[in-house]
Amino acid sequence: MTKAQLLAPVAVAFFFAFQVNAQDSNTDNHEITVVVPNVALLDLESSVSKSFTATFAQATPLEAGEKVTVPVNNSDLWLNYSSIIPSSVTARTVQVKTSAVLPGVGVAVVAATATNDGSGTLGTPTATVTLTTADQPVVTGIGSAYTKTGPASGHQLTYSFTALDADYAALRAGTTAITVTYTLVDN
Repeated sequence: MTKAQLLAPVAVAFFFAFQVNAQDSNTDNHEITVVVPNVALLDLESSVSKSFTATFAQATPLEAGEKVTVPVNNSDLWLNYSSIIPSSVTARTVQVKTSAVLPGVGVAVVAATATNDGSGTLGTPTATVTLTTADQPVVTGIGSAYTKTGPASGHQLTYSFTALDADYAALRAGTTAITVTYTLVDN
């Protein structure tokens, strides 16, 4: 074998070694895929109990001809939520409804403005809602946001009660439990 024949494979190997290194440059890149979940969570919080009793009472002193006294307002509940909206949704709404309407008794709820604990596009409370068996908005315009969790975070809920004169004839003595349901829905 001649010297040229011996050097040819070495030259080819040397050429490819530098050819591979010549493909690098002073920049490079790679791809990162970021996944953000669609989140729609809602919770009711209280420092006492989520369930409570509202008792109408005979006016005192006991006097014939007096109307029953309505229960005091209850502000023990707080509405907490976590929301990350998908690009196809403009906002979310919290709706409220009750399992039954009691004849002669009005039950209403209003949400306060969210406390400053959370972040994002927190919702805007609507006016006072008199509960029915149909869903009604109580907080609207929720975007990607969170209220933080627990009592004293999110929207404080205040329940009020009435025995309106127009419906007084429908009142019946007894104890009835109703279920109030809150739902976070896409607009």
